[in-house]
Amino acid sequence: MRHVLSAPRGPRRARLIGGTGAALALLLAAPLRAEPAPEPDPRINLRIEPKAEGAPEPKRELRADPKPEPRPEKAEARSEPKPDPKADPKTERPTADTVAVPTDAPPAKKASRELPPVVYARVSEDPLPTYTAQTFVDTMRAAERYQVYAEAGGWKTLPADFAPKPGDSHPAIPSLRHHLTLTGDLPADAPPSDRYDPPLVAAVKAFQARHGLPDAGILGRLTLNALNVPADTRQRQLRASAQRLMGSNFGFGERYVTVNIPSATVEAVENGTVSRRYVAVVGSPDKQTPAVETRITDVNLNPTWTVPVSVIRNEIIPTMRKNPGYLAKNRIRILGPGGVEVDPTTIDWNTQKAVNYTLRQDSGLDNSLGQIRIDMPNRHAIYMHDTPSKSLFAGSVRFHSHGCVRVGQVKEFAAWLLQGTEGPNGAGSTWGPIEIETAIAAGERRDVKLVKPTPVAFVYLTGYATSDGRVHFRDDIYGLDTPPAPAAATPNAPDVTTTGAITPRATAPSPVPRPVPPATQGAPAKPASADLGSAKLGPSRPGPNKPVTGRPAPIGAAPAAAPAATGLPAPPKPQARKAVPPARAPEGEPVPLPPGLVGGRG
Repeated sequence: MRHVLSAPRGPRRARLIGGTGAALALLLAAPLRAEPAPEPDPRINLRIEPKAEGAPEPKRELRADPKPEPRPEKAEARSEPKPDPKADPKTERPTADTVAVPTDAPPAKKASRELPPVVYARVSEDPLPTYTAQTFVDTMRAAERYQVYAEAGGWKTLPADFAPKPGDSHPAIPSLRHHLTLTGDLPADAPPSDRYDPPLVAAVKAFQARHGLPDAGILGRLTLNALNVPADTRQRQLRASAQRLMGSNFGFGERYVTVNIPSATVEAVENGTVSRRYVAVVGSPDKQTPAVETRITDVNLNPTWTVPVSVIRNEIIPTMRKNPGYLAKNRIRILGPGGVEVDPTTIDWNTQKAVNYTLRQDSGLDNSLGQIRIDMPNRHAIYMHDTPSKSLFAGSVRFHSHGCVRVGQVKEFAAWLLQGTEGPNGAGSTWGPIEIETAIAAGERRDVKLVKPTPVAFVYLTGYATSDGRVHFRDDIYGLDTPPAPAAATPNAPDVTTTGAITPRATAPSPVPRPVPPATQGAPAKPASADLGSAKLGPSRPGPNKPVTGRPAPIGAAPAAAPAATGLPAPPKPQARKAVPPARAPEGEPVPLPPGLVGGRG
């Protein structure tokens, strides 16, 4: 039996060898073929589904061989090993012009350590500065012009659903054309039309640019709100803004900085032109940024932050009662007499004893002042600085700070301020973006003194005119343009205190203001100082019971007489001006709080 079974082994082995030889011959002949057949990958199915009759040949078709092999018989197909579904990835069913590929998701990418790019809100690119030596005169002339518009009836209110697209017609378009022709946005010789044609679109863009709105020519909610502000309200904004500039002794010079609080922007002005305009975040309505005129003296790199007493009392103490680890998490140290550090657990946070200590936050990316502070000595202890909360720079409404001004792209702004100042590498070197970044990366605090202090003015201009005759308006975020109504008068409706983005605040009848003692009205004039502003945005702003001779009447005086058609009241000379102390706020009237996010240099 063993002999019978072993007899056929020789021929079978010969046939096996013969088959192997034929396979070797085919492999040797493979390089001579035009397109060798690649070895199929077990993860990819190279078989093509049969096409329907009459279907066009696909332009791209992946083939294993230029001469397609006949499809295997069913028996051969059954003899093929089945792929292990656990070992191979899932594949999609192929179509006539595609091949099946693994559908497994690609491996997850490693999280990048780079910070996302900072997005900044778009600001005006107008080269003309907001604030110049002629702004007062130009703004008063604009106020006279808008007074004429108001006396003539102003412009019609557009319907709430007015939102035409370019080329559309609408019954309210003639009213829009009339409004924009009065304000100079639409040329007077523009052909009349009841359609939203290209000249009208261009006029709307000009209107939007003058109001600090996105100038896309789209009539959205903000643009419609700004268009519907009455002419008399615009006139009051111009008069109030000009009044706040009266008596200013600001020295402009060849290089100076302007912060217009309602615009939430910072302008670096050089030789009468805006070198660069930066996005800013200014004080919120309950922590207003005051008007200041002073000079920038230093740029502090890697600053520390000394927490002001108001923040300790109103924010730190309540937070420590709920979260005792708050100071340690934010790297805020408590310093006692002589700079000795005090353990936070030794302080009774249920009392107000913490205000007797100095709280100082260490330098770093999470410091409340960011990586740069711009020092400008003033009695309000406010300044400009960087911030770790850079997402606020992307908003169109940027009134979130405690009183100081946060500057977007502050490193570029600091490099502009430090032009002409000796750089970190001695004589001949300069402070550029690379040098500033290198100094910050060192991690040590460094104070760089400007070789020549730069004048800086914080102004509150909700309406102003530039030298080209254009009139600009911004939201009255602090509600300073509308004075309190007299107690005897009952207002029919609250004044419009906004120009577009801010919801008007409800106004209530104000109580009778306290009379000013006559002795104070003859007080000697206060010498001019480096900062003329105050928490009420300027001592030159007269109170409700103090009309000032030689100045425009207070904005609340009703009815306001129309200015003379000829002749312009010249701004009073500083030496002839008698300073009138501001009246105390009447009871019940909200008083602007002092800046919160301020403090010593640390």
